[in-house]
Amino acid sequence: MRPSKRGPQARVWSALGALMFLAAVLVWALHLPTQTWDWQPQLVTSEPWRAWTGALVHWSQQHLLANLAACAVVTLFGWGARVPPRCALAWLLAWPLTQLALLSQHDLPHFGGLSGILHAGVTVVLVELLWRGGRDRLIGACVTLGLLIKLWQEQPLGTALRHLAEWDIPVVPFSHLSGAVAGAICALILLGIARSLEGHKALYKAKGV
Repeated sequence: MRPSKRGPQARVWSALGALMFLAAVLVWALHLPTQTWDWQPQLVTSEPWRAWTGALVHWSQQHLLANLAACAVVTLFGWGARVPPRCALAWLLAWPLTQLALLSQHDLPHFGGLSGILHAGVTVVLVELLWRGGRDRLIGACVTLGLLIKLWQEQPLGTALRHLAEWDIPVVPFSHLSGAVAGAICALILLGIARSLEGHKALYKAKGV
């Protein structure tokens, strides 16, 4: 993937990915009580911070290690794409929105894990690649197709909690969908704002302002 001509190397993106990684490790290593940090829809108004901290809670070592590995991959994906700082902002904004969308899952009293946020990160990078065109657009289109197939196979609109043989905890496929949608929406909004600002700057420059 070629470096973006519209932003510096993705240092802010990498810093955000590292923050998620280290924060999840810290919550696990300190044995912080999950009931204090996990996402609980009934506490959304009284304890709104859970929309952020819920992503840092993991229910088993397998759950944690899988999400840490995925976090590293998503961080490297954005770094390799040289995404601009607004992509990191989009990823950050999608963080709580991913959990808030879980309010629609009435049979889900608790949630924890980075997987939804990581799907948001992937879609943020994909929006950037698809907008650039050329080789980057081709790469973005291929990864987007793979992501859509993955989400479709997971059937995220079915039962909230799934018990899969390869996992030692129940999984929540809807969080993957909510993360992907939140990431795409935030990325598109910030991309639109950035393009609008660039258009105004070009207009002022043409007028000699």
